[in-house]
Amino acid sequence: MRLDKFICKSTALTKAQAIAHIEEGDIKVNGNVISDISAQVHENNEVIFLGKQLFPRPFRYLLMNKPAQTICSNIDEVYPSLFNYIDIERPQELHIVGRLDADTTGLVLITDDGRWSFNITSPNKLCPKVYRVHLRKSIDISAKILFAKGIKLQGEPQLTAPAILTIVDDKQVLLTITEGKFHQVKRMFASIGNKVVGLHRESIGCVTLDVDEGQWRYLTVDEINDLNP
Repeated sequence: MRLDKFICKSTALTKAQAIAHIEEGDIKVNGNVISDISAQVHENNEVIFLGKQLFPRPFRYLLMNKPAQTICSNIDEVYPSLFNYIDIERPQELHIVGRLDADTTGLVLITDDGRWSFNITSPNKLCPKVYRVHLRKSIDISAKILFAKGIKLQGEPQLTAPAILTIVDDKQVLLTITEGKFHQVKRMFASIGNKVVGLHRESIGCVTLDVDEGQWRYLTVDEINDLNP
């Protein structure tokens, strides 16, 4: 963790205040004054601020059912931020793990643990995400083979990783992917001549959506560990 972030996570200081104290030489790490705000601090390091050892607050892990026409951002933009639905202290310290488009609904994970979120979003970790997809046109069963082999997206040099397509009815499918490319689900169906008209994420790894739209809860210890073994 960066030193400035460690200070913010261990005190009530703002980022600007933490940076000022670091640059003024008020922080010691393992007995040495550190003035580099980007210096990395690890769990076993001793961090002293004005003579007092600092201990970071525990990480937080949330699940939310994202409503449509909200954005995965900490601030309002063209659409309101989904953080408007979350009543929690220090929301500015949190970030979204794998963003959804404004018109996409469903499961969103939120945390302040950067290492945990990276291990979920990294394609190398092969974390499955399941989407319920509503299509404009009927889908042929042959699409299952295409998705299993990988889809050529416009502008991408390589095929997508193999995906699992489960047909619910002629215009509704469940799609399981392990990547998170830009607009990936919509682009995959566009590449076979169809259009996504509704998109809802139902699960990420072992975690399944189980709260109403606009609601959230903390993840259980088992869910946290299972998502990031």
